[in-house]
Amino acid sequence: MSWYTLLFGPNGWIGLLLNGAAVTVALALTTVPFGFGAGLLIAVMKLSKYRLLRGACAAYTTFFRGIPDLLALFIVYFGLQALIDKIGTWLGMDGHLEVSAFTAGVIALSVVVAAYSAEVWVASIAAVPPGQSEAALSLGLTPRQVFRKVVLPQLGRVALPGLGNIWMVLQKDTALISTLAVTDLLRAASEASRATTRPLVFYTAAALLYLAFSTVSVWGQSWLERRANRGYS
Repeated sequence: MSWYTLLFGPNGWIGLLLNGAAVTVALALTTVPFGFGAGLLIAVMKLSKYRLLRGACAAYTTFFRGIPDLLALFIVYFGLQALIDKIGTWLGMDGHLEVSAFTAGVIALSVVVAAYSAEVWVASIAAVPPGQSEAALSLGLTPRQVFRKVVLPQLGRVALPGLGNIWMVLQKDTALISTLAVTDLLRAASEASRATTRPLVFYTAAALLYLAFSTVSVWGQSWLERRANRGYS
């Protein structure tokens, strides 16, 4: 049986692969706002004047950047489920509230993305000329107003290259959720290859789809960087 028939024939598997690709894209897009947003919050706390808060944030980023992402996924998945069960017991709730694998995947990947993006945000905050903050303070703005009105609007442009690299890695890390029985692109390819005993066909098709995602992302990032840097020499 040819590869074309396996993919596009009457009983072809292209539908399953495209559904898995949609899950992969949805997982990545859902993770980004939580991961990048939490990373910015952690970055601000890492620059806090409180030593205990800085130490806690440094420990967080060191831990999740230092362990494999798959291990972080398992820790969050099983740890979150255990925490929910414990809270349910304290509240006297009957039954078992199970976290979906997709939700656990989003949370786990967000935790990892937050750890990496926090370092990008810290470097971006440091890259904003300090004279601008000093000038704003001299005009009577509070430190919070300085951050919100002077520093924050410039962070996106400065952080965009680093955040873009994290996004590229995230697209590939979404494949880890296949270990939680979520039918993403990689798991769809695995199921098709087991059913047909033609793994090369389906893993190659999955690789091409991942490559298509990456290519579109590179184009999108280049466009965003050009747009963000208009007017800057």
